[in-house]
Amino acid sequence: MSDVAVIGASMTQFGEREEWILGLLAEAGMACLDDAGVESDRIDHLYVSNMASGEFEGQTGVPNALAHDLSAMPAYTQRVDQTSSSGGAGIYAAWQSVASGASEMTLLVGGEKMTHRTTGEATDVIASLTHPVEYKQGVTLPSFAGLAARLYLEEYGAPRESLAKVAVKNHANGVDNPHAQFRKEIDVETAMEAPMVADPLRLYDFCPITDGSAALLFCPEEVASEYTDEYAVVSGVAGATDTHVVHERTDPTTMGGVVESGRQAYEMAGIGPEDVDVAELHDMFTILEFLQMEALGFAPEGEAWKEMDRGTTAIDGERPINTSGGLKSKGHPLGASGVAQGYEIYKQVTGDAGDRQVDADVGVACNVGGFGNCVTTAIMEGRR
Repeated sequence: MSDVAVIGASMTQFGEREEWILGLLAEAGMACLDDAGVESDRIDHLYVSNMASGEFEGQTGVPNALAHDLSAMPAYTQRVDQTSSSGGAGIYAAWQSVASGASEMTLLVGGEKMTHRTTGEATDVIASLTHPVEYKQGVTLPSFAGLAARLYLEEYGAPRESLAKVAVKNHANGVDNPHAQFRKEIDVETAMEAPMVADPLRLYDFCPITDGSAALLFCPEEVASEYTDEYAVVSGVAGATDTHVVHERTDPTTMGGVVESGRQAYEMAGIGPEDVDVAELHDMFTILEFLQMEALGFAPEGEAWKEMDRGTTAIDGERPINTSGGLKSKGHPLGASGVAQGYEIYKQVTGDAGDRQVDADVGVACNVGGFGNCVTTAIMEGRR
């Protein structure tokens, strides 16, 4: 099995875009190939991470259409849909295609077009990933987040301000990300006084509805040196599934899919949580940053909020988390989010993250579907 390298990466501007899904995907795909200096006819496999182009736009068949637009024929194409963790699942699929020897050059592009729909319509499309019984009762992911946040705060004595501090940190990081949807700092008072959405979570505890795309280019490590002296190796990657019905979990504050995918990824990479320098976590809601920190071993159970207070997760802290601004500030275009997490880790471990660069050789990206229903965790290590 070949060691798999990432030799190119790109990310479009996130936010409200005029382009439709194929335009967004093509923009990221071409930029990624240009970044790596690879011609489109070298692509053997083309994967497209996308949750709901059919539901949002009535557009299906996007992978083969993208291959046409990129002049990548006759590459094999495949759509990867794993709800809001489609991007992470795409990283896993692209890694598998190269590691298995089936492809020497695999391009992964993730994207979503969402902002043309109302908030209610977009929320309803996303809520369709819940269990049918729950969906019929009007359950949405924000409602799950509110319930989990309330339980966490009461169970572990965490102050409500601790969640506001997650939003403040990630907005501050987003200021230095030129691709982020929101590049504006906020303070704790603003976050605490924002309108209530799902008690105890308020407006700034939630990520925005977003358009955007991102891409990564994978090849065997022995091929990487033909194109660049600086690249990243996917040293660990794994996926896991938790119960679809959230109330059936023994403890809703424990993300079993994150625990298991993280355990497998660490074992594959031959490292532990203590070896991770930087992490991109799926902060679709602020509470999820704490839950993933604990599930990945970055903090003891119920103590992630204390690490926040200590400054451990700040961009100048011992283990920076969401240097990109996270989903909270950068935006969350569903199928693109996990790929954009990979983009950020790639940039960090290759020393190319610009004003938000931290001291990092090993990074983790954790992409979550639903409320932890499915998870992919990927570890990248820099080679430079």
